[in-house]
Amino acid sequence: MNFSDLGLAEPLLRAVTEYGYTTPTPIQAQAIPVVLGGGDLLGGAQTGTGKTAGFTLPMLHRLMEKPAVRDVKGRLPIRALILTPTRELAAQVEESVRTYGKYSKLTSMVMFGGVGMQPQIDRLRKGVDILVATPGRLLDHHQQRTLDLSHIEIFVLDEADRMLDMGFIHDIKKVLAIVPAQKQSLLFSATFSDEIKALADRLLNKPALIEVARRNQTNDSIVQKVHPVGREMKKDLLAHLIKANDWDQVLVFTRMKSGANKLVEFLEKQGISAMAIHGNKSQAARTKALAEFKTGDLTVLVATDIAARGIDIDQLPHVVNFELPNVPED
Repeated sequence: MNFSDLGLAEPLLRAVTEYGYTTPTPIQAQAIPVVLGGGDLLGGAQTGTGKTAGFTLPMLHRLMEKPAVRDVKGRLPIRALILTPTRELAAQVEESVRTYGKYSKLTSMVMFGGVGMQPQIDRLRKGVDILVATPGRLLDHHQQRTLDLSHIEIFVLDEADRMLDMGFIHDIKKVLAIVPAQKQSLLFSATFSDEIKALADRLLNKPALIEVARRNQTNDSIVQKVHPVGREMKKDLLAHLIKANDWDQVLVFTRMKSGANKLVEFLEKQGISAMAIHGNKSQAARTKALAEFKTGDLTVLVATDIAARGIDIDQLPHVVNFELPNVPED
């Protein structure tokens, strides 16, 4: 099966082809027809399965089919809302929307905390078709009446299990009370806990269920190794592995923000370039660290597991769990 078999509009196919894709992943092959048909969807998919294209492509197609009706001031209404747990994931999803929608006339923006509200307000005033946001900043704008969610036609809740892990359930419920009851809703989660099922029951109407990986299943292409080592020698072993094996791109996960900072300091003293990414870092610092890591200018990126799912790097060679994650699925 090729993307051309899925019924997507030509401008979208052109962008997909230009991006180098011809064959859809399993989640894309199953989700795209469901979303194109207008139905609700409960998707069980982990990071790296291609789920972002699985909902952005058909969402763009549906919005292109029915041009927006501008308000009395000539502004575009927000017609699609994608909610994500982290700033990094929000930025990444919005980048995908722009990549796949480059030959459409649809507009998009990303909205998250840690940066000023005024540039976001200015952008909203111009009108936007698709909004990708984190829950806290979205609700800030709603409370200040700087955005209107009454025209939402498609609502996507991405990484729903991580949302709950991060304590966003009350924010999600507030958002659900704001957006229209009549809409197409898509929920994606790597796992299906009782809480996720309860949320799905509230949000979705007779959804199609798609699962592309069994719960807690790891990627078959990953070679996993365990190094038994005392806590006091962990940093030394990590530095040794990086130097001895000439690792040039290493993503390291720690549980605590303070632990991430200390590890970066240690690695820098060993002559290994490293930066940390976690909730206490400014958005500018997080963006800079991720950009340098992706380009290969930075050898080690140390992240807390909270930031884990917002990081998507093609062909990442080395991932180290410096400590056992808080959540087994991570």
